[in-house]
Amino acid sequence: MENIARVPVHVSIIMDGNGRWARERGLERAAGHIEGVESVRACTEAAVECGVKYLSLYAFSEENWGRPEDEVNALMGLMFKSMLAELSNFLENGIRFVVLGNRSRLSAELNSTIDSCMEKTRDNDVLTLIVFLSYSGKWDILQAAKRFAAEVAADPSRAGELMSIGTEEFGRYLVTGDIPDPDLIIRTSGEMRLSNYLLWQGAYSELLFCDTLWPDFRKDEFRSALMTYSKRDRRYGKVK
Repeated sequence: MENIARVPVHVSIIMDGNGRWARERGLERAAGHIEGVESVRACTEAAVECGVKYLSLYAFSEENWGRPEDEVNALMGLMFKSMLAELSNFLENGIRFVVLGNRSRLSAELNSTIDSCMEKTRDNDVLTLIVFLSYSGKWDILQAAKRFAAEVAADPSRAGELMSIGTEEFGRYLVTGDIPDPDLIIRTSGEMRLSNYLLWQGAYSELLFCDTLWPDFRKDEFRSALMTYSKRDRRYGKVK
């Protein structure tokens, strides 16, 4: 395959189509989620091979809590098992693992496992793999505003910051405060919307919508997306 002329620093993927993949094969929805884990593994390997530094995955939105309880439990169980299974791979390949989102809604056991995996991989620097779990863009902006307001309320001498704070400073209060905004956001399965994902951070991301269902999105599809990105002309509202 031809070389990728311009590799994005941060690639983010809205993983969509697990249920449809399973339905087309007469399987339970859980089978699609299980197969989707293989796509996560393939895209993580491809990201390392291509030199991507950050790969983020939209795994579970705050709205997804409204799904049937058995499916939610299956997804959380799969997340738990996948972290335990992949930890050795993260350590061997220099992958830092991060989970971002409203973790107050997760079980104590899952949160404990997440903390342990994040701590053990925190010094890895080949690739940062970010999983957005129980996340929504509106929640993220709201929690950032609350955090900032709480800090100012606790220190009245900072009251002037309420009117003077800029977008860069405010962005540090988002859950992605120390992570660069995504250069490329990919959504699989043919849907063409962001679904309340990275609304602030994705302001100038390149968007790529593809028909491939997530369980079928593997290394070739990932590299093809990067090739498409490398041919885009990013102007950030300016004239070149």
